[in-house]
Amino acid sequence: MSKRVTKNINKIMIIVVALCLCLAIARLSYISLTNDTFVDGKTLKEFASSRNEKKQTLYASRGTIFDSTGEALAQSVNSYNLIAYTNSNYENHVENLEETAKAIAPIIEADESYILERLKKGTETGLFQVEFGSKGRNLTETVKKKIEALELPGIDFAEGTQRYYKMGRFASYIIGYAKANDDGEINGELGVEGYYNKELSGTDGYRIYQSDALGYPLPDKNFIEQPEENGHDIYLTINSKIQLIAENAIKTLVNNYKLTWGIFAVMDAETGAIVASATTPSYNPNDLNTLEQSLNPLVSYTYEPGSTMKTFTWAAAIEENLYKGDETYQSGSIQVADRIIKDWNNGQGWGEVSFDTGYIYSSNVAASILAQNLGVAKLSDYFYKFGFGKKTGIELANEYAGVVDIKQGPSLATASFGQGGVEVTPIQLLQALTMIANDGVMLKPYVVDKIVDENGNIIKQNGRTELGQMISKETADEIKELMYGVTYKNTVTYWQPKSVTFIGKTGTAQITEAGHLGYLTGEYDTIASFAGLFPKDDPKYIVYFATKQLEASQPRFAQVLTTAVDDIASYANIATEVENHYEDNIITLTNFKSLKVEDVKKELEEKGIQVEVIGDGKYIIDQYPLQGAKVVKNTKVFLMTNSYNYLMPDIKGWSLADVNTYMAFIGIKVTYSGYGYVESQSIDVGTQINSDSRLNVILKANDNIPKPQPITEPETS
Repeated sequence: MSKRVTKNINKIMIIVVALCLCLAIARLSYISLTNDTFVDGKTLKEFASSRNEKKQTLYASRGTIFDSTGEALAQSVNSYNLIAYTNSNYENHVENLEETAKAIAPIIEADESYILERLKKGTETGLFQVEFGSKGRNLTETVKKKIEALELPGIDFAEGTQRYYKMGRFASYIIGYAKANDDGEINGELGVEGYYNKELSGTDGYRIYQSDALGYPLPDKNFIEQPEENGHDIYLTINSKIQLIAENAIKTLVNNYKLTWGIFAVMDAETGAIVASATTPSYNPNDLNTLEQSLNPLVSYTYEPGSTMKTFTWAAAIEENLYKGDETYQSGSIQVADRIIKDWNNGQGWGEVSFDTGYIYSSNVAASILAQNLGVAKLSDYFYKFGFGKKTGIELANEYAGVVDIKQGPSLATASFGQGGVEVTPIQLLQALTMIANDGVMLKPYVVDKIVDENGNIIKQNGRTELGQMISKETADEIKELMYGVTYKNTVTYWQPKSVTFIGKTGTAQITEAGHLGYLTGEYDTIASFAGLFPKDDPKYIVYFATKQLEASQPRFAQVLTTAVDDIASYANIATEVENHYEDNIITLTNFKSLKVEDVKKELEEKGIQVEVIGDGKYIIDQYPLQGAKVVKNTKVFLMTNSYNYLMPDIKGWSLADVNTYMAFIGIKVTYSGYGYVESQSIDVGTQINSDSRLNVILKANDNIPKPQPITEPETS
């Protein structure tokens, strides 16, 4: 080829290259100056921005829940989310998918196939990293260390938080629980955790930054940041010491008897603050597999309360000037429309007694008469006024309103003693009792003392909230005297704590069948309860103790309650407040065995003790009560002698409990009829008796010292 031809070809190629460069420059200029070019449906500017700009969430820390003393009950603790780097362009990435899945699966309790599937997906799609769902979240430090010990390439952890409940089942329905959803967001779903979820959660922030191809922030580049706002801390009114006492009381029942459910709630009588609420069943918020049902017994259980409702029927009658405590009526049964209303002792009653005594005896007939004098409208109005049939507004999720639906006729009568026409919650009973403790002023119950932000500022402060003067001070004082009669004007002392004056009202309610078609009739198909205050003259605490289908006697139920009351009084330093007739009148018994009868008898009688000697021996071989027991003046002490010559004593005026104690030493079976104290005996005084003897006694009620109701005795007709 000639030089001339070669030169022309070179010129043409130069021209072509120049034209291409011009076209490229023109195209680039067009792209940079216009917004018409699209990549994957986006303009080039948007595409570039979306590939380089990243948004990182700055998670807010959930607030802590404390008890009233500042001890943390619910808090967020460090946890770890398992991640795997699957992009091969990253130096530290998963190399052997199968071996990695096989090693990790058993540690996090996941299926090996699931782990492998996640790893393959990340590798095939070029993802920078993958996670492993709920199985890979909220791992503990222990699990993290087990995985780290394997030294697997491409395996790492992202630090996070999870909710931890230090005390487990402790006040769990009050505290509630919070858990992470599939996106890792923690939300409260019960109790205070649920009610105040927004305040506890806080507000997440974010950071927007420019990243490289692997997602790492580019150095020396500005970023936009909105800081997170951490959640508020919440201080409950729950006192951990008193809560522990209540928890132990419930645990005692659970460990020794069968029952369907139970609740022991304690309120500060001066403020309305709930200081304890223990329940069974309960659950551990650290393990939601223990959660059997999501209803808090304190606010979500509604039921016919039984005779604890009589307190409020009497209060209404007194307030309306329709009550004279010394006025008498015929107990036993009463006709109301087409129905016979009976007293709880199968309609036997106690003869003609006063209305004051009717309250202490827990007479359905007395309550029915008062209700009829009040009428449907007034009794309903008073029950509503006292807070029944509507929510209290306490800061707990799923509070129920209960029912007040009283109608003319038998419904009016049965509602007066808490069987039909009315259903309540424990929190409503506690609220209503505040007016008895506060000279007629009712207080709103609350469970949150204060809410504090992350800087220590108090966002909300709760305290005593008066709902109004519901009854007069005089009515409240009269009710307190009636409640005093239940625990202290009685043939038994098992409602009396050792260290503080405790007043209240018992309740034994039948349980409605499903659909309210009738009542269950089994031996233990009752709701047993006690609603009380202490100390009597200046109440510091209100307690409500209730159980459903408890297979235990009333004395056992009372023993658990009074032991807890003594413990609370001791903790609160109010145990010095004791009943007047106990002051300087308590005698601690020593061991009398092997001592001479005449010496011991003389010593005890000088101290005001009634001594009953069994047999005519000279020496004591047994005693009741035993060594160390505390007794009050004018009570009986039984001394068994070293003789088998037993003569029938005169037991007229004795209580049935004393008769049973005396005869148990000899082995004599006792049968009885009636209630109260011995009026007559089947074995004449001075008759020789032995274990083959059989004694029958007839009891007669004493209007001043009534017989308490059995725990399993139904109270309606």
